[in-house]
Amino acid sequence: MSVLIFILILLVLVVSHEFGHFIVAKKSGIRVDEFSFGFPPKLFGVKKGETSYNFNALPFGGYVKIFGESPDEESMNGPDSKRSFINKPKYIQAAVLIAGVVMNFLVAWLLFSVGFMSGLPTSVGAAPQGSIIKNQALTITDVSKNSPAEKAGLQTGDKISHLQSKTDSVDTQTTESIQTFVKNHSGEDIIVSFTRGKETKQTTVIPELNKTTDTPMIGISMDVIGTLKLPIYQAVFEGLKLSWNLVIATIVGFYTLIHNGLIGHGSLAGVTGPVGIVGVVGNAEKFGFIYLLSFTAIISINLAVINLIPFPALDGGRLLFLLIEKIKGSRINPKVANIVNMIGFGLLMVLMVVITYHDVVKLL
Repeated sequence: MSVLIFILILLVLVVSHEFGHFIVAKKSGIRVDEFSFGFPPKLFGVKKGETSYNFNALPFGGYVKIFGESPDEESMNGPDSKRSFINKPKYIQAAVLIAGVVMNFLVAWLLFSVGFMSGLPTSVGAAPQGSIIKNQALTITDVSKNSPAEKAGLQTGDKISHLQSKTDSVDTQTTESIQTFVKNHSGEDIIVSFTRGKETKQTTVIPELNKTTDTPMIGISMDVIGTLKLPIYQAVFEGLKLSWNLVIATIVGFYTLIHNGLIGHGSLAGVTGPVGIVGVVGNAEKFGFIYLLSFTAIISINLAVINLIPFPALDGGRLLFLLIEKIKGSRINPKVANIVNMIGFGLLMVLMVVITYHDVVKLL
């Protein structure tokens, strides 16, 4: 089920991103030859007018084939060259390139706004000041692999209500109350009462010492989560605010990742690819459909920021080429640009394979 949901999420985000490129190119009089979800081989498609709409076998992205985006003799000097991307003014080319990123941001804003209107699962600590959070509960947000909690059957999304040992008990109100209780009962049986969906359950967990911190742990991350529902005008504003804050946070995160990599301290431990995202989708699904919408919005923001990185084959790389051409007053040699973009695409594919390998290793 998680795989299917992941493909649907990817379909929405890829189609919206590529639609941004597509519609601005069309409105600017540029010929669009192909609009595809996924990468070849082609499964099926239909041709409408001059554009082929295809669904390909590898559902890890998509693309729009815009006439003249990869310049050749036909697009520069052929009979249809006036409708070529390469022959349009620089501001039109830039608008076409940035349109995909803008669409990803708008999708995130829309999804967050809908979430706030419908009732969004929200951390109490992150809620807007003065807002009313209903149905607050101490909720498990992550379960460590091979931890006592995982062995006891606890899952992401479970709401913890009560802990009991042989000598005492606690009704959980905060993360600190659980941490203190676990710390005071290292190696003992602790009965955990929790709700999963509409069911009330119990399980027994035995805290173990964390080898790094030498403190008792059961292997869960927690937060007090409730439902935040806002009126339309406030939901739209908070959706925009949250989207923009996530853009900034994502830029800082990528900068830190790249900077650490350049100084030799890089790590792929915190990077997740398609296989890893499937698992995260499964966790998000447990919090409900609205939470899944928010997760989709977060991925959309990430796609927007990634595409703005000035790396060959990405939208940001092509924008950088436009800037260089504007400064030097002439075109970059089309053959050189095409080769650089092809190399960039190849490196991105290698990176995707490496990240996917790490995702698989994490699951084993």
